[in-house]
Amino acid sequence: MFEKRMFPGGIHPEEGPNGKAVNGLNPIRPLEAPPRVIIPLQQHIGAPAKALVQAGDHVRIGQKIGEAGGFVSAHIHASVSGTVHAVQDALLPNGTQAPAVIIDNDYHEEWVELHPSDHPENLTAQELQEIVREAGIVGLGGATFPTSVKLTPSGGRKIEKIVINGAECEPFLTADHRLMLEKAADIIDGVRLMMLALDVEEANIGIENNKQDAIDIMTDAAKGVDGIKVTGLPVRYPQGGEKQLVYALTRRQVPNGGLPLDVGVVVCNVGTVYAIDKAIREGRPLVDRITTVGGLVNNPGNFLVRIGTPIDHLIDACGGLQAHVRQFIYGGPMMGMAIARFDVPVTKGCSGLVALGNEAMEPKESPCIKCGACRQVCPMKLFPSRIDAFERHGRLEEAEKLGVMNCIECGCCSFTCPAKRSLTQSMRTAKNAIQRKHRREAAHKAQEEAAQRAREEAAQNQSLTDQPAGKEA
Repeated sequence: MFEKRMFPGGIHPEEGPNGKAVNGLNPIRPLEAPPRVIIPLQQHIGAPAKALVQAGDHVRIGQKIGEAGGFVSAHIHASVSGTVHAVQDALLPNGTQAPAVIIDNDYHEEWVELHPSDHPENLTAQELQEIVREAGIVGLGGATFPTSVKLTPSGGRKIEKIVINGAECEPFLTADHRLMLEKAADIIDGVRLMMLALDVEEANIGIENNKQDAIDIMTDAAKGVDGIKVTGLPVRYPQGGEKQLVYALTRRQVPNGGLPLDVGVVVCNVGTVYAIDKAIREGRPLVDRITTVGGLVNNPGNFLVRIGTPIDHLIDACGGLQAHVRQFIYGGPMMGMAIARFDVPVTKGCSGLVALGNEAMEPKESPCIKCGACRQVCPMKLFPSRIDAFERHGRLEEAEKLGVMNCIECGCCSFTCPAKRSLTQSMRTAKNAIQRKHRREAAHKAQEEAAQRAREEAAQNQSLTDQPAGKEA
């Protein structure tokens, strides 16, 4: 019998009156497509896609407009029919500029020809991987890792179990909750097809106990399907983290720096599985997703949104923001990012948008009181306050030795810290600095090796030149 907490550490953030309890009752509403969509060519972990269209081209819904830039990458598809206005840099939610395809909607809703699978029950693993890759499917829980890569084990590893993430542990977010309530049969069908294609006999769907209605309806949908189990989980953030969920449901421990595949497990979000089912059954690429808009908006809701829809279009659909909004979060309040402009687009990884009031204002930091609270709640068993101290003094080697690269940036440490230290930001800053350092070192090493090869070739050529006439080298 698993212990009640299910995984080490974690917290239970309070949401207030505008949280899951409110939005979880709101059915999914299809949002009318906007006049113009901004579709970034990088909406996934890995290499950006390469544009396949140019200004003036006519495109249809589902048309591939961006080609995956490598194995770890994802195709990009048009979410409206119309004319390509431009392929140019556009502002992303993280504040950076990156290439995007901008399409003016003609409202004809013209689709490309779709190609449903003729034999979904008899798919091979290779056919499943190709369907998922062509559909541009990535992790829709927010991680945006290309799903086809997850389904392609390397190094002789075998997928033994499938874990489906229905935990949705972030405060305020209810997109997955509503999807399970309204599309349970499709999700179960997607899991079953994955199991057949990957020759896996066991799949476990984890759902937090504050969504008992979803647990009930998913359990009912899974009746009669061999190998699929639905498990209720304690309400504990970050229950939906890959490593935490794998441990909770299988008691297999993903090694630091490793992936669930290292212990024979592949993890998919319920939204991802639903997208896989639509890609197999209907031939539909990923052109829309469900996004929660919650918090201090006049009419919160869960929307089926076209990829590339500007955020202000969603805010308008919710009747606008309330007067006392102090911060607007792209994503969930724990792992999302604050944004100051609403002309940025909804991307594949956007599970929610949350408007917050005074509770979002950053309190003033005070010195660490060495209480150890951050260590107790860290699901990765790190020591955030010590890593924070090393980062602030530029001692990156010590931070790396303490395991900062294993941080999942869940925000539990900052949420719990009584001194209001910006622990998560320090962890993120240290990780970025260490990654840059390693890239510089790798580039320097490559240059040194190239220089050494050049010296050796020069010495060899000189040796040939110095050979006496008539002698063979």
